[in-house]
Amino acid sequence: MSFSAVIFDFGGVITSSPFEAFNRLEAERGWPRDCIRQINAANPDTNAWARFERAEIDAAAFDSAFAEEAGALGLNISGSDVISCLAGDVRPRMVAALDALKAAGFTIGCITNNVRAGKGSAMVFDDARVGEIAAIMARFDHVIESSKAGVRKPDPRIYAMMCEVLNVAPSACIYLDDLGVNCKPAAAMGMAAIKVTSEAQALTDLRALLGYADDWPS
Repeated sequence: MSFSAVIFDFGGVITSSPFEAFNRLEAERGWPRDCIRQINAANPDTNAWARFERAEIDAAAFDSAFAEEAGALGLNISGSDVISCLAGDVRPRMVAALDALKAAGFTIGCITNNVRAGKGSAMVFDDARVGEIAAIMARFDHVIESSKAGVRKPDPRIYAMMCEVLNVAPSACIYLDDLGVNCKPAAAMGMAAIKVTSEAQALTDLRALLGYADDWPS
């Protein structure tokens, strides 16, 4: 197959997954493992997290709405607890892959479900990291953020929006995301979808689709 564009999720692909941070917080507080993820997955189109990612509510409203959802399960978890976990660690080899793709002539895009919290697209709170994240975001030919677009993955519209702005057919795109539910609409449109479970696995699968050698990116 011939590809001209590679589209990335951000958290869980370019940076480590917030789910890892959720699990650390759950362990520290003695909450059930994956409880935050389960709350965010319940009623996925109308829950507090979904509305926050579409910018239908602000951080203060999310704080109380999430606490109410958690309280219904007997858990004392605020929305601010969740927000504190959102910024992951940058994966240097994935950033190197962005540079290698650009050097090879590929168009690269980013579709990220994010919220209006912290500073910048990756929701960081540390001033020292704001510039680092901004430099990564600047590598993309186009970025679609759910909190600005008012639509979030896995809504098929957000993938179509990216194809339109990049002027590419879905069949010419590779899409990487750490959530299978977000990969499915991309694949249904005709994209080659890669479900990311680790940095090494993502690069191995990307190399295979592109027909590149095992030492790419060097």
